[in-house]
Amino acid sequence: MTPDTGVVLVFSATAGYRHASIAAGAAALADLAGEHGLRTRHTEDPDDLREGALAACAAVVFLSPTGEVLHDRSRAALRDYVTGGGGFLGVHAATCAEYDWPYYGELLGARFDGHPEIQPADVLVHDRTHPATAHLPATWRRTDEWYNFRAGPAGRGVRVLASADEDSYDGGTMGTTHPLVWCHPAGEGRVFYTALGHLESAYADPEFRRHLGGALQWCAGLAD
Repeated sequence: MTPDTGVVLVFSATAGYRHASIAAGAAALADLAGEHGLRTRHTEDPDDLREGALAACAAVVFLSPTGEVLHDRSRAALRDYVTGGGGFLGVHAATCAEYDWPYYGELLGARFDGHPEIQPADVLVHDRTHPATAHLPATWRRTDEWYNFRAGPAGRGVRVLASADEDSYDGGTMGTTHPLVWCHPAGEGRVFYTALGHLESAYADPEFRRHLGGALQWCAGLAD
């Protein structure tokens, strides 16, 4: 699928907890998209995830949605968009949405399973060849809300780019393998997920912005 326009659809509807960082995240994504000749459309209306509109998108970003926020038509349109070659970027609470839709769990690669209190921790960057992680140090010290997952992503083509060092903070439940950032193919499409991005301040941080911008480039097919 070759995008007809440079639109990035940013979707952030919430039917559960609402992150205060959504507005800052949407603004940061607009800036980052603009750096690459793209523009964003921020929506919380599932009707905007429809076949004709998605076919013209360079990428779709789920920015911390929570709960059941899609209907059957938008689910079908999103599935067809990604499997047909579209790019999908999930940010932070994207793993807290659509628990009743099995395909969405496969698309993201994991489901949220709680978190400890916000605190500093070490992110271990395993793959520094991806545009989202190439600029990062091997150990990236950050303060965030460290998500635990029911299970880590698995399957053909999954690349875990970074993980949490559970020895560096309290409350991790996944042991020595605690993925935080990964990407994988889905049909003909590209999927990227980063568990980072809880705090509003993250979206003003240069390293995190480059992380998010690299993920967006990759999902939009602008970088390998």
